[in-house]
Amino acid sequence: MITRNTRTRRRPVALGRTTVAAAASATALSLASCGVVDGIGDESRVSPTKGDDITVGLLLPEKENARYEQFDHPIFAKKVAELTDGKGTVDYANAEGKATTQSRQLERMVADEVDILVVDAVDAKGIASGVKRAKDAGIPVIAYDRLAQGPIDAYISFDNELVGQVQGRALVEKLGTSAANKIIMMNGATTDPNAAQFKDAALSELQDGVEIAKEYDTKDWDPKYAKANMEKAVKAVGLDDIAGVYAANDGIAGAVIDVLKTSGASSIPPVTGQDAELTAVQRIVSGDQYMSVYKSYPQEANAAAEMAVAKVQGRTIEFDALTRERVDSPTTENVPAQLVSVVALTKDNIKDTVVADGIHTVKQICTSDYTAACQEIGLMK
Repeated sequence: MITRNTRTRRRPVALGRTTVAAAASATALSLASCGVVDGIGDESRVSPTKGDDITVGLLLPEKENARYEQFDHPIFAKKVAELTDGKGTVDYANAEGKATTQSRQLERMVADEVDILVVDAVDAKGIASGVKRAKDAGIPVIAYDRLAQGPIDAYISFDNELVGQVQGRALVEKLGTSAANKIIMMNGATTDPNAAQFKDAALSELQDGVEIAKEYDTKDWDPKYAKANMEKAVKAVGLDDIAGVYAANDGIAGAVIDVLKTSGASSIPPVTGQDAELTAVQRIVSGDQYMSVYKSYPQEANAAAEMAVAKVQGRTIEFDALTRERVDSPTTENVPAQLVSVVALTKDNIKDTVVADGIHTVKQICTSDYTAACQEIGLMK
């Protein structure tokens, strides 16, 4: 087990928040903050230092996970435009999984004098020098989705501890505790601090009745490395002795399931995931993947845009309302933060989560290969 490199100062989290009702109340909270609440959105209460003609730099980490191009970027850009009466712009760059590329992108945005940076770091530690350069140039930096090191002004992400707890508990509950079930643990990238939080929180749940037979980290979150690691695990443990797989995200889950199938598994043991990608939702429908973790990308991206605009315009009251929690990174303590709740996604709540939120439509999920399975679980009613 690795040592957690972030500490979150906040109220204890109960797993009851993983219900659909919790997702609804979290969304309601986000909508309330857009107003914001109790007159916080009233311009007479603030003294903006800049007008609506602002430029927000948005740096996202990769394209392997479909969420960044499909949801985070367009939702964020749309919200910035909405908040600035169409006058604000988003300078966008995607590092495509390369930390050196992201560093160059950040340096270019600093040279172009963007008003604020929102950064989802490829390498949370390696980005620290770039964050410092931005700060030295008078450009605030908000860490998005991953807690970047360096003098960041704020942090917004999903509740990563809850993600790991939800994954671990779901696997334990599915397997039961009557015997020592051998599982394979397929973690995320060591360069991503979120991966350490997912892992630690999952391990806190993977106790009774579970034996971790093999454990691997996945370089760059790349499924090709997960595939190679899973092939090693099958050879070392034996296909028939693998009772389940903790997969940190859906890309890893897909690679794991492919290996299990090509290795000749007559039935797929429970496999976890995260991100509610379309292919993962289809695997859940068909029974190949047991669960994923649904994270409301619209809620996170909209809130990040609100934080960025409020910060650069000097709207302290709004900014404080959006960052009521505090976290510590290895380099910076007491960082203002917003931690967004998550939902365990299974066959039972697809319609009430990803479909209801417009992430995927029933038509997208229930293609010809999945029509019968969709009908069986009532998704096409």
